[in-house]
Amino acid sequence: MFTDKRLTDAYDNAKRMYFDDNSRIVFMSDAHRGDGSMSDEFVRNRNLMVHALNEYYENGYTFFEVGDGEELLEYAEFEHTKNAHADVYAAIKKFYDKDRYIRLYGNHDIYLKDQDYIEKNFYTNYDEYNEIFFDFLKGLEPLEAVVLKHRRTSQEIFVVHGHQGDAPNDQFWFFTMLSLKYFWRFFHRFGIKNPASPVKNVSKRHKIERNYSKWILKHRRMLICGHTHRFKFPKVRDLPYFNTGCCIYPTTITALELTEGMIRLVRWKEKVTEDGALYIKRETMRGPEPIEAFDIRKPKEMVEYMAKLRIEKTKGERETRAAFREDEMYHEQ
Repeated sequence: MFTDKRLTDAYDNAKRMYFDDNSRIVFMSDAHRGDGSMSDEFVRNRNLMVHALNEYYENGYTFFEVGDGEELLEYAEFEHTKNAHADVYAAIKKFYDKDRYIRLYGNHDIYLKDQDYIEKNFYTNYDEYNEIFFDFLKGLEPLEAVVLKHRRTSQEIFVVHGHQGDAPNDQFWFFTMLSLKYFWRFFHRFGIKNPASPVKNVSKRHKIERNYSKWILKHRRMLICGHTHRFKFPKVRDLPYFNTGCCIYPTTITALELTEGMIRLVRWKEKVTEDGALYIKRETMRGPEPIEAFDIRKPKEMVEYMAKLRIEKTKGERETRAAFREDEMYHEQ
């Protein structure tokens, strides 16, 4: 019941944004960027994310970071995080400067609810070489949730981090912060996870996901979130619950892409050739599927008909526009 109320409040107060068949959006969450130390789980995937973000930028995507971009509960001194992951923030700034960066906050970066904290830490940065301050993400306004509405069909996609109603990470987040900052962060160096987190606690994760499903069924909306670190792409006719996964899998980050009115789950993975050369490859894990296939407001027959039309109409154009520069490079080799 509490989860339903928290999600509904977030939905009611969410920023409304429109999208259409020409929109190109990528959703990522749970990077948990830290200070670059041994306990910073993001370090191993830093280059993966830089490469992926540069590809998305060059291909005209808008970047939705769906919460927990930073691990602020463990590393409250954001200055150290900015310095440790300068290349990542340089890529993010390119999106921001083109008005193509939408930032949501989660439970591990909940300090972003505080405008004073944002102005102090995100508005400017310091160039140690030239010893000057410069504009960083000046004017950033992190959100709790966004509702994307299709201009033609009025179908809505509710985008939220997903910690809402998860008691240790929502109403009792302060006590969780204390345990992370002064206890669990040191265990992370040895690969030990907090058992209260949904990441490693399977029963807790399933409970959270069941609460998502109850909300979707009651409110008849498509949901995209993160938080659990478990990627999710439903089958057609299943409830439209999508999860971005996370950016701290071993040698892998996952994302949801929305292009041509089609949604797909992808992963960017570090691979090696037979002669030992490392490279990064983008792979489609699920989809693409028409978003109309997940519009549970309408009768099943209508949904299936609209989805079929979408697939037939956009196939050629979709395959052309979904291609990335790296695909051409592989063919040339």
